[in-house]
Amino acid sequence: MTPPGAIIDISPQLASRLSRLSVAQYDRLIAADAILDAEKVELIEGLLVAKTGRNRPRIQAGKLGFAALLRIVPDGWRVAKEDPITASDWSKPEPDLAVIRGEIGDYARRDLTTLDVGLVVEIAESSLAVDRDVMGRLYAAGGIPCYWIVNLVDGLVEVYTDADPSAGYCSRREYLRDETIPIVLDGREAGVVAVEAILPGPAA
Repeated sequence: MTPPGAIIDISPQLASRLSRLSVAQYDRLIAADAILDAEKVELIEGLLVAKTGRNRPRIQAGKLGFAALLRIVPDGWRVAKEDPITASDWSKPEPDLAVIRGEIGDYARRDLTTLDVGLVVEIAESSLAVDRDVMGRLYAAGGIPCYWIVNLVDGLVEVYTDADPSAGYCSRREYLRDETIPIVLDGREAGVVAVEAILPGPAA
């Protein structure tokens, strides 16, 4: 007998018969409290995906990144932490951080979409490959102009720009600890963030 929670191989024949959830269906299930531990999953390409565990370095990087962005975002923008973003009819990711247009009240009666986002940030350790591939394609397809991966494995920040809906992000640059990253919103530089201010220290 397969133990609960174990990962099993799915045959191609069965995989072709799997049913995906739309964002609308997902929202209805959330509203009805029909998804157990809903705060631990997000909807990615129609599938319920477990969020990556939050160890001390990831928690620290999230707090540092939030504080660093908060210091420089201009009026008319705000910093969000794990807010759900409707990226397509099939995906509603909850990125670690995002710089969002407007005020909290602007979204009282509608969902946040990729068109409202100037920058999205994922903090990656075990999820690094998924964040580069799946999430990168998802955010680019939604037209988010800039995507950061705070890469805790290599101790740097990967910055992706020039979103192409069909090809993903066309530009990629790595920023090391002693460098600063420009924050560009609506085509204008709002300030810079030091990589050192985002990455947790060795003892974190």
